[in-house]
Amino acid sequence: MNLLKYIIVGFIFGIVLTKTEAVSWYRIYEMFQFQSFHMYGIIMTAIATGLIGIQIIKRNQWKDFNGNIFYIQDKEKGNVRYWMGGILFGLGWAMVGACPGPIFILLGSGFLSVGLILIGALFGTFLYGVLKDKLPH
Repeated sequence: MNLLKYIIVGFIFGIVLTKTEAVSWYRIYEMFQFQSFHMYGIIMTAIATGLIGIQIIKRNQWKDFNGNIFYIQDKEKGNVRYWMGGILFGLGWAMVGACPGPIFILLGSGFLSVGLILIGALFGTFLYGVLKDKLPH
């Protein structure tokens, strides 16, 4: 029963992304070709929402379900790993036309060929787990 709320939020998130066309390969293609503001508007709205939400959590010292105060560690400034990770993520996103969240939404919408993209994403995650100790952190 405790997981039900996460499943419901996931369904709502999927519906919102589908209705806003954020999972559309065409919209993603437009974004990477700088032909449309649509996806940039969605991304900027998500960033603004996240910034405001994090500030509310920090300033009001919200607690988790166990009663512990949320602690959000600051990121290191100007590190190469963020640039490299962002470039790799962006290249993968541009090549397949989907970032990790929409992969599951597209599968749920009946686009079974996206299963190959999911396999590639899982393999990339596994490969990172194997190589993470050898990578610059």
